[in-house]
Amino acid sequence: MNRAALMVLADGRFPAGGHAHSGGAEAAVAAGRITDAASLEAFCRGRLHTAGLVAAGLAAAAAAGGDPLALDDAADARTPVPALRTAARRLGRQMMRAARAAWPSAELDALAAARPRGAHQPVVLGVAARAAGLTPLDAAYAVAYENVSGPATAVVRLLSLDPFDATAVLARLAGDLDRLAADAAAAGARFPAEGPQVLPASSAPLLDITAEQHAAWPVRLFAS
Repeated sequence: MNRAALMVLADGRFPAGGHAHSGGAEAAVAAGRITDAASLEAFCRGRLHTAGLVAAGLAAAAAAGGDPLALDDAADARTPVPALRTAARRLGRQMMRAARAAWPSAELDALAAARPRGAHQPVVLGVAARAAGLTPLDAAYAVAYENVSGPATAVVRLLSLDPFDATAVLARLAGDLDRLAADAAAAGARFPAEGPQVLPASSAPLLDITAEQHAAWPVRLFAS
């Protein structure tokens, strides 16, 4: 196991394209649902326990050696709107490029060949974590953290929110992150033997609706 690789994978400067996505925060700011640090925290907590939990379970299952193509299908089934499927695959394609440069592996090569337009990002991240010698729990942590750090960073830009306040929001979510990563890793460990029904399937209808609306905006700062 190469635990230090987790810092590389979870680093916001890892060139996987996440800086161009707000995780729904841009639409929430425009609608007045995020206006300050308190409302950002509420948004991130809700996102963490819905989209974040689903993504962390997928990543953990891929890191546990689950079939990435079956997991990609499971990700599609858990992503009901086209805008979010498109965003997930674009991010997956960029993650694949970065991961293959950092941790060359036959598993990454096979997934890239099978999904040339990109697999869902959490699935790619899980396979990358496995190639880097990380555990399913590590993969779950990386994805869960990304699901809240992305919106927090975006809101700093969108609202000129004090970055210290945004960082404090992430710090207050640490306990939730610990519990969620453990739950996701446990589900991911069961996937190879029991199939996709054991993976989290939480939904966030408002994120789905606003993602479709945001995709139709003629001018926007973030891709999603």
